[in-house]
Amino acid sequence: IFVTQPNMPPLAEYNQYLQEIWDSRWLTNDGQFHRRFEQRLMQYLAVKHLNLFNNGTIALLVALQALRINSGQVITTPFTFPATCHVLYWNGVTPVFCDIEEKTYNLDPAKIEQHINPDTKAILAVHVYGIPCDVDAIQKIADRHGLHVIYDAAHAFGVRYKHESILNYGDVAALSFHATKLFTTIEGGALVSKSEVMRTRIQFLRNFGIADEETIIGPGINGKMNELQAAFGLLQLDMIEEEIQKRKTLANLYRQNLNAVPGIASLEDLPSVKPNYAYFPIRVDPALYGMDRNELNDVLRQCNIYPRKYFYPLCSRYPCYASHPSARPENLPVAERIANQVLCLPLYGNLEVKIAETVCAIIREMHQRIRKS
Repeated sequence: IFVTQPNMPPLAEYNQYLQEIWDSRWLTNDGQFHRRFEQRLMQYLAVKHLNLFNNGTIALLVALQALRINSGQVITTPFTFPATCHVLYWNGVTPVFCDIEEKTYNLDPAKIEQHINPDTKAILAVHVYGIPCDVDAIQKIADRHGLHVIYDAAHAFGVRYKHESILNYGDVAALSFHATKLFTTIEGGALVSKSEVMRTRIQFLRNFGIADEETIIGPGINGKMNELQAAFGLLQLDMIEEEIQKRKTLANLYRQNLNAVPGIASLEDLPSVKPNYAYFPIRVDPALYGMDRNELNDVLRQCNIYPRKYFYPLCSRYPCYASHPSARPENLPVAERIANQVLCLPLYGNLEVKIAETVCAIIREMHQRIRKS
């Protein structure tokens, strides 16, 4: 039992789309499936300006280029997937690590301003596990200092805040449709921006800077989504609401079974937020539970259950970033503590209820055994 499993569309329906692609021999470069998928995706996500990409990392890389951020410093979180920091490096930008909030694991607005200096260009925040950042507080800070705001929304597909898409906050928001995500196009991603002017700029950047057959307006990259991915995405859209509801049921089951276990804590749904239940992280307090996160992880793996230590180690611990002053562990006490305690349990729509109950039973039993010993 792995931490996630992709929700696959009916093969017969996908084969029908593949037949159309075979007949047209149009595999990429804004074909009919790409155009249909882009339109339906904007409708579902309730956004006005969106560009599809071949993966979320290239989308985030292009987001920085679109905002002309290719030098200086960007404030970001250490508690994230490596791509968040790596796109800064690839754009010639120095990441400045800021500590995170205890209640959400997201960038802590109260600690951002201490990192701002004349070289600061932007704030790159992550909606970790699909839980929205404090977007209002972050925007106020950015406005006060004249900074761009970029959201890595790889986990935040379909999330709403105050009845509006979380993707409409910030200058741009990047999505990932990787096979491990709640919504997948096998590989893939998207950028949501604020204006048609910015959407057009992103369009050029993701297609080598090509304006027409004889005009190249600037240095771009190949970030296009192909027809096979887009067709897969169209079918995924038909299934996404059912997938979210199934995950919600499992998340509630985990909470009901684990919240009373000493030393096991989970994140609660936030007010004014419609969550997507992309992940189910727990924190293991060894003093109360009786064993630490790594020991519990080992026990579960011995039972053929494979959770994940998302996100350990912190990005600030990677050799390529560890020498930065902001990466010192003493500057990131909350992130350091959470990274050593968090464990994401299996969560996907096709996970059987009895399997989720077994996971809970193992976690409860280990605590009881230790308490009795």
